[in-house]
Amino acid sequence: MALRKFRPLTPTLRFTQLPMFQEVTKSQSQPVKSLTEPKKRSGGRNNRGRLTSRHIGGGHKQKYRKVDFKRRKRDVAADVMAIEYDPNRTARIALLKYADGEQSYILAPDGLGVGATVIAGDNAPPNVGNALPLRAIPLGANIHCIEIMPGRGGQIARSAGQQATLSNREGGYALVKLPSGEIRRIHDSAYATIGQVGNVDHMNVSSGKAGRSRWLGKRPHVRGMVMNPIDHPMGGGQGKSKGGGGRHHPVSPWGQLAKGFKTRTKRKASDHFIIERRKKKK
Repeated sequence: MALRKFRPLTPTLRFTQLPMFQEVTKSQSQPVKSLTEPKKRSGGRNNRGRLTSRHIGGGHKQKYRKVDFKRRKRDVAADVMAIEYDPNRTARIALLKYADGEQSYILAPDGLGVGATVIAGDNAPPNVGNALPLRAIPLGANIHCIEIMPGRGGQIARSAGQQATLSNREGGYALVKLPSGEIRRIHDSAYATIGQVGNVDHMNVSSGKAGRSRWLGKRPHVRGMVMNPIDHPMGGGQGKSKGGGGRHHPVSPWGQLAKGFKTRTKRKASDHFIIERRKKKK
């Protein structure tokens, strides 16, 4: 994916970098109707109408695309008919058409184009876009859309440019190095897809203006330090202070520590699957 840069006619355009959508096929401007469903906006409010998640609201109307994270059709080849834009995720999606005429969406890996053939199954070759169990994938291969538990569907490494590495296998489990650097043990019958998620340059996109964030449904995010004491624990103080005129550790609006505080549950059941943490203890 290439990024489009602009002539610096204004201060905003000097740093704006937007995707050019070269990989998206123009023939499929609208998604397949049978593979979409309505997507209702919450505005950050719960079923009682109370605001429970801040900075959410507005944005363009979207339809949800039903992506096949489980690769349900096994040992049946499918042709890639189109690469489409998905407003619900950073990655692109690929439209597949199987031999019996059924269609489905999958995450589009980097290098997968229209006309390619993909397949999911135990005996599938380890080519880009094919889904295999971890026991059948060569060691050192780059993978994405990895199941945490067999049959649950891909949950790991699904956003743009993400990839994990299959490093080893032992005792019926595979050791996978995740994008965060964590090394995790996953059952070798869990499925994963070969390759890296497409839209690799997404991390370099610079929207350039606040309005583009509003199109995506993101409302302004205000720092607690610039609020009044009634609105935030870190608000108030004479001049620019670190919270209320004295040194205050960064906290959320409800008082939970925001830096260095461990939020993961102690003695979690999945702890023994983590071989090496993403942040090593010194």
